[in-house]
Amino acid sequence: MKILVTGAKGQLGKALTKTLADNNHQILGIDRDDFDITNRSKVWQAIRKFNPELIIHSAAMTDVDGCEEDPDVAYRINALGTQNLVLACQQSDIELLYISTDFVFSGQQTKPYLEFDPPNPISIYGKSKLAGEEYVRNLLNRYYIVRTSWLYGDGHNFVRTMLRLAKERDSLEVVDDQIGTPTYTYDLAKAITELIRSNLYGTYHASNAGSCTWYQFANKIFELKEITIKVKPITSEQLDRPAKRPSYSVLHNFLLENQNLYIMRHWEKALKDYVLKKE
Repeated sequence: MKILVTGAKGQLGKALTKTLADNNHQILGIDRDDFDITNRSKVWQAIRKFNPELIIHSAAMTDVDGCEEDPDVAYRINALGTQNLVLACQQSDIELLYISTDFVFSGQQTKPYLEFDPPNPISIYGKSKLAGEEYVRNLLNRYYIVRTSWLYGDGHNFVRTMLRLAKERDSLEVVDDQIGTPTYTYDLAKAITELIRSNLYGTYHASNAGSCTWYQFANKIFELKEITIKVKPITSEQLDRPAKRPSYSVLHNFLLENQNLYIMRHWEKALKDYVLKKE
């Protein structure tokens, strides 16, 4: 299949381009240096030139606090940029796979979110990504929406930040009242590869299994790397960030599992592979 991947230089974009190419797809990976999704004419020009059968839209403004501080930019990229791609897909009859987020939920539940649970975002980031979802859902027939959470892979991420800070400091403070699921980008890329083979369009959740807090995530990183450092649990209120985060945003991969598409492994197993591979 001929596939165009936006955000190709990002963590997920890198995993997608490699995994899809390894599965004999023809890939064009583009990033903001060559492709401004907020410029409709340039979007249409690039799509006509490559003429893909599927677009995987992983480009986004993912800086949660940056979105809160500059909502106009957040909506321009995450909502209107997505609309530009959607309209081009509609015009040329191209399938679209849109990467979304656990932040479309409020975090007020105490059990994993299903694909059927109503979104209720509490941050500009979550609201802008949900707006992108709605453009996809309302204007296209052949689409996949894939919500995921707490990504790490090739590039800047929480794991690398923790390892860097452990070299610079004697102790760390990490939030212990937000619960979610760390997800390895290469595991997600494998799930997406299986999903696009299925032609079972719709909205999916795709994160590694299990759950933890950021504090527990940090401690598991240090345990795997055999690093001794004092880690102090703190609250989100103590951290005092511009944007609210959902206190509970664990996703249940109900449709992936019940349609026998892909079973994602536990986050601790995925993290172990990632951390040991980095040595």
